[in-house]
Amino acid sequence: MFKVKFADIGEGLTEGKVAEVLVTLGQEVKAGDPLFFVETDKVNSEIPAPVTGKIANILIKADQDIVVGEVVMEIDDGSSTAASKPEPTPAVKGPEVKEEENASVVGATPVSNKLITRGLPKQTTPSACEATKSALADCAPALQEGNGTLPPRKTNFQAPNPEKHFDVIIVGAGVGGYVAAIKAANLGLKTLIIEKGAYGGVCLNIGCIPTKTLLKSGKVFEQTVHKAASFGIEISKDAKITVNWKAVIERKEDVVKKLSSGVLYLMNKNKIKHIEGVAEAIDNHTIKVNGETFTTDDLIIATGSNPRGLTLPGFEEAEKTGFLINSTHALSLPKLPKKVIIIGGGVIGVEFASMFASYGSEVVLLQGLPTILEMLDADLSKEMSKILSSKSNITIVTNAMIKGIEKNKVVYELDGKEIKLEADYCLQSVGRKPFTEGFENIGLKKAGNGYIEIANDYCQTNLDNVYAIGDVNGRLMLAHVASHEGLIAVNHIARKKGIAHAEDMKMEFERVPSCIYASPEIATIGKTEEQCKKENLDYKAFKFPFQAIGKALADGDTHGFVKLIIENKYQTVIGAHIIGNRATEMISELAVAMESESTISEIAHAIHPHPTMSEAIGEAAEALLTGKTLNL
Repeated sequence: MFKVKFADIGEGLTEGKVAEVLVTLGQEVKAGDPLFFVETDKVNSEIPAPVTGKIANILIKADQDIVVGEVVMEIDDGSSTAASKPEPTPAVKGPEVKEEENASVVGATPVSNKLITRGLPKQTTPSACEATKSALADCAPALQEGNGTLPPRKTNFQAPNPEKHFDVIIVGAGVGGYVAAIKAANLGLKTLIIEKGAYGGVCLNIGCIPTKTLLKSGKVFEQTVHKAASFGIEISKDAKITVNWKAVIERKEDVVKKLSSGVLYLMNKNKIKHIEGVAEAIDNHTIKVNGETFTTDDLIIATGSNPRGLTLPGFEEAEKTGFLINSTHALSLPKLPKKVIIIGGGVIGVEFASMFASYGSEVVLLQGLPTILEMLDADLSKEMSKILSSKSNITIVTNAMIKGIEKNKVVYELDGKEIKLEADYCLQSVGRKPFTEGFENIGLKKAGNGYIEIANDYCQTNLDNVYAIGDVNGRLMLAHVASHEGLIAVNHIARKKGIAHAEDMKMEFERVPSCIYASPEIATIGKTEEQCKKENLDYKAFKFPFQAIGKALADGDTHGFVKLIIENKYQTVIGAHIIGNRATEMISELAVAMESESTISEIAHAIHPHPTMSEAIGEAAEALLTGKTLNL
């Protein structure tokens, strides 16, 4: 009979509380199967079975306090010793108890009571460890990555100071870093996160959230002024509807503050050590911050990016005067501009053009390429260009070559002619650059544009124990990509440590949804039709307009369409592109479909509730499946 004892599961813990018992009397278990879930003041974890056999005795129950060394279960593993009666709780005297024949702590060998860390992998049997009687890291097999097997641990790093050593250190508490930290804590990893600025990073503080907050205020104003009458709402002629820009900015800052403080709350709730300061990597295992040095088994770099800027005549001086601004400055302008020039017709430029125009500002969008949003499916780019150009206060100039700035005038060339354009502000939105300061001297491989290269789908760099997630790796600079990459990196780290319930996740960049929060919204995933043609794919595409959707008519916003692309052999979705009201809320259905490799028949046969905008997805799927539409 094998006696299972509660072990020290890390950080010198001596006690815990049973959250849930996961087995029943008489149940057959295999080595590595979870027996119970324990909560402590530092980590929460499933405790795995150290041997294969039948549950003979359960000596614990939910909400029971247990201490290290206490017998919690007995497993009939074929030995002759009969099941014993519950033993009294031993006094806690440290991380070791006396050796006892055929008794073990969870995760140790069946011939010793020595307390070691948890995490016996399911592929490791007790017999594989009997000869060495070593810790898990020594008995875990060196298996190939993928297919659910555990990756090998390749480092022999020895921490000089265990108290300042962590399983993982994360630099950057943006949406990638803080999500990674929470997941690491949930997996039982001793975690440190370092942030030099505000918790939540670019997205929560100077990116996704504040821009959407300003966009919403602008949309409310625009609908009130320009669309109220069409909905039967009359505003008297003497009523003065104005924008209180100070109040708009205050609302934005309030939203940001709530979310940023919420991130700090989550760090404390999950008992994650966090430090505010600038991190410097001494080597790939050593981080210095605020004059203090910490070591780690694995390092995750989640330092994000900064706005890029052009180096043209007059630009430096224009920055000093405040005329030339970037996306960060644009979120906190002292006054609402009457006229703004935007350089760059990508995602950021189009969002800000839409935002400023909604408040009534005159907007001139200067794009150096033949079209705005050139990276999108051509049908989306054309539709957005048409809709924006139809607004009286937006002018789009394509093929414009920027020459420089003279005081408050932007100088550009179009069709061989030099043009000078005056405005209150000029916003340059010409992309972003990675923030990698502090990591220059540890041997990281970088791309020509400065981004840290990742070597595989786990976001590992050329250094085995260093991972780069989010904007800093430059693959897809989207907040939800950073979060997902953080989960992937942490799970990979946990699997290297033999944590059996860590997942074998991999990054699938071709299945990432992208959203543009202009008016109307755009959401896209997968291949564009232009890519399908270039790759000579056997495909089929169909567009269903929102003009034929009842909810769009009721909302008074019928712009746009849903476009689906399928490959003809298996009829799975390989691309989906939406422009219109609520497009960003609709794309998730197509993301799930692509992730699960659903066929177009499954999407067509799924019941889409009426009246909703998502009916357009079902209609497009029906057309691709049968060749005929229902409501068009």
